[in-house]
Amino acid sequence: MKRFNAFISALTFFAVLLISASQTLACPFCVATTQTFTEEIASMDAVVFAKLIKLPPPIKPGTQLAEGEEIPRAKFEIVTVVKGKELVKPAQPIEAIYFGEAKVGTTFLVMAVDPPKLMWSTPLEVAKTTQDYILKLDSLPKDPVVRLEFFQKYLENQDEELARDSYDEFAKSPYDAVKSLKSKMNHTQLITWIKDSEVPASRRRLYLTMLGVCGTEKDLPMLEELLSSSDRKKKAGLDAMIGCYLTLKGPDGLKLIEDLFIRNKKSEYADTYAAVMALRFHGTESDIIPRERILVSMRYMLERPQLADLVIPDLARWEDWSQVERMVKLFKDADEETSWVRVPVINYLRQCPLPKAKEQIKSLEKIDPAAVKRANTFFPFGPTNSGRGDTKPPKSSSIENLKKATFISTPTIEVPVDHEENPQQSPNVVRSSIDTVEDTAIPSSPGITPPAPLEQSLLPAAEDNSTGSQQESNLWYALGVPLLAGLGLLFVQWRIMSGSGS
Repeated sequence: MKRFNAFISALTFFAVLLISASQTLACPFCVATTQTFTEEIASMDAVVFAKLIKLPPPIKPGTQLAEGEEIPRAKFEIVTVVKGKELVKPAQPIEAIYFGEAKVGTTFLVMAVDPPKLMWSTPLEVAKTTQDYILKLDSLPKDPVVRLEFFQKYLENQDEELARDSYDEFAKSPYDAVKSLKSKMNHTQLITWIKDSEVPASRRRLYLTMLGVCGTEKDLPMLEELLSSSDRKKKAGLDAMIGCYLTLKGPDGLKLIEDLFIRNKKSEYADTYAAVMALRFHGTESDIIPRERILVSMRYMLERPQLADLVIPDLARWEDWSQVERMVKLFKDADEETSWVRVPVINYLRQCPLPKAKEQIKSLEKIDPAAVKRANTFFPFGPTNSGRGDTKPPKSSSIENLKKATFISTPTIEVPVDHEENPQQSPNVVRSSIDTVEDTAIPSSPGITPPAPLEQSLLPAAEDNSTGSQQESNLWYALGVPLLAGLGLLFVQWRIMSGSGS
């Protein structure tokens, strides 16, 4: 299992780097659930609203099609052409595979690719409100703030398709655009949604993020009550809730978070993990709390060896070299339940520029040479320097700065844990240090670290800029291709090492 954990740590490092290179500075705690209507329409050659004319003949269970025989298709008649007016016309008949039992005359959204012989997708039944919504999308300007003002009207709409799509638009929009919407946010409505335990955790995270933008000190008592609640539904979206609370409370709010989730060893793993993600957000994307004060909170995690690897990458990335002795102690005291902390510790020491760190590596190698070997094998790049003398990463808007520069020598990547779905998740789950992928179930495996909400914003807000797009493309080519190839090599290397014990 140790060898497996080491391999996963290596994969984690590469995933962190790839994600860091590809994410945009979007809503910090939101994760889009699917493609938006805008994205789907943009990828299609033809998009129409069509009414059902005739259902296909029913297929009996167990029926097998003869060779070359096609699945019976339903017949539709185009009512409105949304896209592709040069390819299709109103009143034109089309056929598409459909297994539903809608009534004749029902309107569907149908999309197609590959002209001139268009291949039509599975029809999606749409209400009149959804049709009107989709027809308005094409006229929306590219300005993200103006677009969000439009989508804000459909958040928690009774039509679930619109509620989902408007949420996804927010989740994929630049965080700066969300903040720019402050004067147009409906504070009272946000509070109502946040208090509603039936609102999905993913969307609640968005509303908490928005409250962090437009809220005031008057909202603090409500947030403190939710944070202290033992009702998991009330704490849904905890990472965003903590982020919101600290945004409104400032440095003074850290004591409550430390007492509830950081220093409290009885705190469930998922809750502590959420707190770390919120701290990471404030340490990289916000100036509300000084970096040094956040580091104080992070250091408390070193008192919890089973979870210490959640923050070791942050300490190194933020160049906190005051913890060399504690790292050495973590390494020496590690047992079967905390052995995975050893590789991150070695990587921290490798990253540290202090001479005593290099000396400690030599002494620790005598205790566990396999851990040092794994660190050197899976992270051969050695110490890296961010090139920053300041206390915070540059708040730039250019892609090459890769906001949240990756800690080259650490194995931790945070694989999102949905603590609302798995409240009893133990530390022995796939763990690591980055950000969240909403509502993802994680298998139980000792020593792998789940990620922190990818403050979903590793790169600058997307701009209508061809140079930026080319930079991003070049970056993917420069990093993505060799790293993906490296994953294959690492697997082979792991198999070789697995034969020699750990």
